[in-house]
Formats: sequence, C-alpha cells, structure tokens
Amino acid sequence: MEISNPAYKIDEGWDAVCAEINSAVKALGSGAKTVVIEAYQGVIYEDLLRNFREKLHYTRFVESRDYMLPEDEIKRLTFPDVTNDRIFGFLTRLTMDAFFDNSKVTGFKKELNSNQGITIVFGSGAALLCPEPDLLIYADMARWEIQLRMRQHLVDNLGVNNRDTADWMLLYKQGFFVDWRVCDRLKKKLMHRWDYVLDTNNRSIPKLLPGKAVLEGLHECLKRPFSVVPFFDPGPWGGQWMKEHCNLDPSQPNYAWCFNCVPEENSLLLKLGESVIEIPSINLVFYAPEQLLGPAVHGRFGDEFPIRYDYLDTIGGGHLSLQVHPLTEYIQEKFGMHYTQDESYYMMEAKPGAIVYLGLKEGVNPSEMIRDLELAQQGEKPFDAEKHVQTWPVKKHDHFLIPGGTVHCSGKNSMVLEISATPYIFTFKLWDWGRVGMDGKPRPINIEHGKANIQWNRTTEWTRKNLVNHIEKVAEGEGWVEERTGLHEREFIETRRHWFTDKVTHHTNGGVNVICVVEGDHVVVESPAGAFEPFVVNYAETFIVPAKIGEYTIRPFGSSEGTKCATMKAYVRV
Repeated sequence: MEISNPAYKIDEGWDAVCAEINSAVKALGSGAKTVVIEAYQGVIYEDLLRNFREKLHYTRFVESRDYMLPEDEIKRLTFPDVTNDRIFGFLTRLTMDAFFDNSKVTGFKKELNSNQGITIVFGSGAALLCPEPDLLIYADMARWEIQLRMRQHLVDNLGVNNRDTADWMLLYKQGFFVDWRVCDRLKKKLMHRWDYVLDTNNRSIPKLLPGKAVLEGLHECLKRPFSVVPFFDPGPWGGQWMKEHCNLDPSQPNYAWCFNCVPEENSLLLKLGESVIEIPSINLVFYAPEQLLGPAVHGRFGDEFPIRYDYLDTIGGGHLSLQVHPLTEYIQEKFGMHYTQDESYYMMEAKPGAIVYLGLKEGVNPSEMIRDLELAQQGEKPFDAEKHVQTWPVKKHDHFLIPGGTVHCSGKNSMVLEISATPYIFTFKLWDWGRVGMDGKPRPINIEHGKANIQWNRTTEWTRKNLVNHIEKVAEGEGWVEERTGLHEREFIETRRHWFTDKVTHHTNGGVNVICVVEGDHVVVESPAGAFEPFVVNYAETFIVPAKIGEYTIRPFGSSEGTKCATMKAYVRV
C-alpha cells in the first residue's frame, strides 16, 4: 500500500534508525525525557538491545524484563492456558500487567518522577512502566516471522528464557495461546499513540517509520482492494505445484502450505517512495475493524478477521492427515475460542485419480474405527482409511464442504484452495499415514479429542447430499454467471463463484469480501465511481475488499481479455 505523504520518510539500518530517534528526542527540548521502546514478542531481543545501548543517547537505560515476576511465577501464571499438551492450550485472558511485579513497577514509577536526563525503557511491557512517555516507539513483528525464529530457537516466550526448548512447537503453542493475545491487548491501546514503528522482520535491515505514516497507510487500505504477503511453508506431505507456479525456491523439497489470506499470520507492506516497511496485517483489523469488516461482521467477531484462505499442495506429494475439526461447543469449552474451524476444499487443480476423503462409510462401526485408529497409533498395524472413510474422486473446480465434526482429508495429487473460518490451529489428527514431521519427530495424533467430535451420522449419502458439489446458479447476465457453491448451513461463510468473459458488478453489501482468481491469467478490480486505482490480480492470487468500498467490478485483463475467467468470493452470512 502506497503512502503518498512526502513529509514522511523510512530510515533503514541501525545507524539511521538510532540517529532518527536521537534527533526526535533532541527536538523535544531540554529537561528530563522518557523514551519507551515497546517490543512485541518475537523481536530478536539481543539485536535491539545491543544497538540501542550502543547508538542511542541516554542517561539511564532500563529493561522491562527486570521488573517482571520471577520466571517460575510466570510459568505458574501461564500454565492453566499453556497446559502440558504439545499442541493445544486455552486462549488466555491475561494482560501484560499480570507478568510484572507490582511493587517493582510502583518503585520504578516513583524513581522516574525524580530522574533527570533521558531515560530509555525497552522491552515487552515497557509502556506499563512508563504510561506517558515523551516518545513512544513500537517494535512490531509479523507472526509468520516469529514462527520461523521459533524453529531456529532465536526467541523466548514472554517473560521466560525458554528458546532452547527442544520442541519448538511448545514455543509456538505458548505464543499462540498466551503471548500474542497479551501483546495484542497492549498494542491496541498504544497504536494510536505511536510516534514511530520499528520493523525488524528482516533482521539485518531494521526500518523506522513515523507512527502517523503507518496509520495513514492503514487508512488507505480501507479505501481499496488489497492483498497481504503470502507465507509458503514445506510439510511432510507437500507437493510441487506451488514451487513451479509461484516462482518459489526450487531447492526446497516441497511446499505444503501457502497462507495467502490469514491476517493474523500474514504481513502487510507499506511503501513510501522506494522503501517498504512490513507490519502485521492484523494491525489493520485492530485499527478499524468496523470499516474493514462491516458493522454486522464486526458486531459478531469483534476485531478478529473471520475468513481464511490458504493453499494445500499435494501434487507430487502425499495425503494430508486424516482429521476432524471441533464442534462449536467443544472449542468454546476446551480452548476458549468462540467459533470453530469449519472449512471447505475448492479444487484448483487435480491430477487423474486424485481423491478426497470426506465423511464415513455407510454402516461404519464407531467402536471398531476408534480401535483401529488406536492400534495404528500404537504402531501395531496401519489404519485402513478406505474401510471406514468415504472417498470421492475430484476434478478441477469441485467444491467439498467440511463443517466441524466431519472426518476428512485431501488426497495426493491435488491443489486445494481451503476456504474456512480462521481458528486454524484446531485440527485433530486421527491418522497420519505413519509419517514424521519435517523436524523428524512424530506428528501429534489427537484421537481423544477427535472421537469426542466425530459426527457418526455423516456417512456416504448424507455427505453426497450435503457436502459434495452443492452448486446452484443464482444469477446471470451478459457475459457472466454467478453460482452458490456453499458453504454448508452449519458454516457461517457463504461462497459465490463467478464465471465471466466481461465485466461483473459486485457489492460488499456492508461486509468484507475475500476473493481468489480461480480461472484466467489476470483480472482487474475497478471502482465504477473511480474511488480507487484499478487493481490487477493474477491467477491463484487472493485479495480482500473492505466492507466500506461497496460497489466494485471485476473483468478479464491483459492476456485474459476475451477468455473465460472465474473468481471465488467468500463473505460472512448476516
């Protein structure tokens, strides 16, 4: 997203970043000054600490971690949410102040009132130690980058020294259920007060941008369609399609996932002149949730983005794990999430013989199936999936609906656009074909959670009637046809496919739209009123249309002009 205001600039490199901060402090005038550098969990703490200590001007340098509770107390505090499960925890209700020693914080605030010169307070929770600083800098971090750093054991969880934990998934779990919730609650209170935002997603090239410029960039996003930065990741069942079609690193063994519209995980690029700063895309949801999502969606989901698009590539790879997602009441009770991970598989590509496992066989015996799953987990014999689970042949543009409680699995040799609700971590694997993960460790199997959610009445005929290619034409005009392809009535997402050779008019109808180009090389999104510049989107790319945009059009563009194109649109039913 372009920031056009020439009054702003991006400072790149530690020397330039620190020089700008020193200049900003000097401009405040004489007398005692406080500078808060608040840090999101996942920044490389040592990088920031070393450069700030060496290059900033100060009388006193304070680290917020010195005022936190002892590590053992923080572990006791977070354990009810972290639990001793490798994968699952409970969404915390904690806030940042719970991690701090109140007596130490009170003492520091008294000291601060009598301090002279420049005091710098750095670290997570620094803003709690000094609620009214003269200068507020926010060191932000995208979650996809945090995950990569966790895998390399470069970062600790909030308030503890645990980066050397043998299993990096434990770092991720604590980040997901505790740290990111805590940091986000504080971020939302601070973001309209940012003087600067520091981007260290690229560890070697830190970038500093005025906070007002970041907020202006977020505001611009609300006026036009936009895309977030996709995150590609390998996996034990990953395929080769994305590597070939998305210009990815050919040296990687495979790519299993592409998270191409998951604002909680993805990042957003803001361009100023020739420089680009990267911030978490969830910041846009926090900044203006009602304008982005629309009043009804905001009223239901708050400042959460409820629609997720991602890719699952098994072409030249293997089957996904056989799995089931929780029912709504189960995810609420066990994990503190207020809506569940309903989803669907839209087939972008499929090789001959490709299949989807979906629903159960008629006459399935629940006790026998669970026993066979448990024997497979114990290594006594492989699970015979075809004995218990229904398979369906797949072809390009098929759409399979998967409400929570439905046993499912995409087979090998297909490219799946997964359209789903956002709580993406809540997958109960039942069988993983005897594989280990990319880290060489067995992938976690969750039969106990799974059997509590499997809907045993979703057998062949029910699945055929309710979940397989439930497609109906709903409208047509000159050069276009609109089809409803789902989702199931138990799912809150509606999907509409448009086939078109000419311009198609769309309307957000007061709710956010998420769209992927599923046929055709290029399309262009335009405003009939000229409210935004034409936005070109390529095949397999996904974009977001903010609710406040209202009417917009999509038509074939470039080499696709005169050919049949198709888009898949998702929105929340209201």
